[in-house]
Amino acid sequence: MYPQLRTRRGFPVAKQASQGRNAIHLIQQLQEALGTDSIRTGAEIPIRNWSDASGTEPVCPLALILPRTTRHVSMALALANAHGRAVVPQGGMTGLAGGATPGTGELALSLERMTGVEEIDPVSGTITALAGTPLQVVQEAAEAAGFLLGIDLGARGTCTIGGNVATNAGGNQVLRYGMTRANLRGLEAVLADGRIVRSMNKMMKNNTGYDWTQLFVGSEGTLGIVTRVTLALHPRPPVIASALVKVADTQAALALLRDLGRRLPGGLLVFEAMWDEFYGIATGKMGLAAPLAADKSLFVLIEAAEAGDTALQEALGACLEAGAILDAVIAQSEAERRRFWALRESVYEHARHFPPTVGFDISIPLDRMAAAVQALRARIAEAFPGAAWVVFGHLADSNLHVNVMAEPAGPATRKAAEAVVYGVVSDFGGSVSAEHGIGRMKAPYLHLSRSAPELDLMGEIKGLLDPKGILSPGRIFDTL
Repeated sequence: MYPQLRTRRGFPVAKQASQGRNAIHLIQQLQEALGTDSIRTGAEIPIRNWSDASGTEPVCPLALILPRTTRHVSMALALANAHGRAVVPQGGMTGLAGGATPGTGELALSLERMTGVEEIDPVSGTITALAGTPLQVVQEAAEAAGFLLGIDLGARGTCTIGGNVATNAGGNQVLRYGMTRANLRGLEAVLADGRIVRSMNKMMKNNTGYDWTQLFVGSEGTLGIVTRVTLALHPRPPVIASALVKVADTQAALALLRDLGRRLPGGLLVFEAMWDEFYGIATGKMGLAAPLAADKSLFVLIEAAEAGDTALQEALGACLEAGAILDAVIAQSEAERRRFWALRESVYEHARHFPPTVGFDISIPLDRMAAAVQALRARIAEAFPGAAWVVFGHLADSNLHVNVMAEPAGPATRKAAEAVVYGVVSDFGGSVSAEHGIGRMKAPYLHLSRSAPELDLMGEIKGLLDPKGILSPGRIFDTL
């Protein structure tokens, strides 16, 4: 046994063994158990496994484990646990909170070889896939079977379905289908000591005691490693209508959200807000076509499921007559719909035009949203005079993305931006993370959104399932 460290909340964190003989012995045991082709060290480890998309400092892990089966994951964790060696699971490495970036001396366990859709059950309306399967592969399998997967986000081609579960990913369709948590039916996971727990449930109703599977949703690899999932499938909407709408301000956008909810029996799929700073950059500096003239208004990308072809048009027409919106354009083709989405996804090209981004993913209660946006505008302008910044996101879900692009890039700028944005979150009773998770980068700020008793309870659960603290130490919890 290796000595343990404890955080101020009492759950254990593994104290790393030396990089000498103990580490060499562990790597040899892993090679014997899983095969030499499943363990990489040193220069054999690809750079992509050194850091996720958060921009945190890359670190070469002690070793990269590449299991092919759940049994391999079990053997790897059992050995790591016996040696008191920390393990960080890795999926598509698209995370923005530093959760998948290895720490010094940690083992990285990548699920990239555990891929494939294992079953589509059209009667139960479920799909089962291995955790390393890219989200887009799962989506396409569902579509080929005549269904729709309720989970969708911009990193769909790279992020993995296990990572989506581990971070409780949100994305573009949360308004209609909910977060990943709402789409989960069954789960298989491996605990820190190597035990495999499995509940591959397909039933909508299964009220049999504690639903332990939900503990793993959003746990970011701190309680166990997700290896297999079963998700609910949904009927594909026969028609999806898209529109770009201009409204006066945040309050007007929220009023429109409620109005359209009443007017559209098929329901809204998407309600994506782009405040004027964002829209102005997309149609100005980035040169994208402006379906509506850029000004100091707020622009909303709307999609709705329709039984016919005119429901959204009629609803927006009524809103225009009532003065609830300033202008609107409805996509007349798939190409035009893609142009609307190009505006919303222009953020992925900001790095070509601006200094490095300090990005935030926050939630604000809708009844305080307008005041919070105004506070962000005032405080960012004061802290970073003349710097480019944008606010955009899934307004209907209470979710804002805030990007500050200020010089000089570096830790001091990040800390200053965090003080501003998380100060607004605290003042308005919001969340420091809406859909990107906590990882390492937001761990010091989790107390702004969770009470001390909540953090204590989380620590107790962590200590129960991972008593040696080997799973993703320093993620979610701000360890000392």
